[in-house]
Amino acid sequence: MNEEAAIDAFLAGEVFAVAGASAKRHKYGNKCLRCYMQNERRVYPINPSESEVEGLRAFSDLKSIPEAVHGLSVITPPEVTQGIVQEAHALGIKHIWLQPGAESPATISFCQENKINLIAGGACLLVVLGYRER
Repeated sequence: MNEEAAIDAFLAGEVFAVAGASAKRHKYGNKCLRCYMQNERRVYPINPSESEVEGLRAFSDLKSIPEAVHGLSVITPPEVTQGIVQEAHALGIKHIWLQPGAESPATISFCQENKINLIAGGACLLVVLGYRER
């Protein structure tokens, strides 16, 4: 699947999560969450250190989210990303977007081996959805 088709498949869902969502508005984890919100997408912040991000209840992990997640955006250090992607796979999440800086060769291989629709090393969600700083 080419990148455009992978992005279309990712965005075709209704429920998204952002692993690495930050309460700090200058951080990309916060901007990614706000980008979903600006585009009126149902999104859940994942951050084990926060109870709320941008007015939304934050969850400590993916399994705590009360509904099935279609697509997961990951904005975490590569050493954290691997565990999040493995948890996503175990929960049946088939669409993962690793934002720049979150990827690692091991995570990319894991996604390929497990036939996960992966977007990595290219397009950024903020550009694709047209994030506006407010």
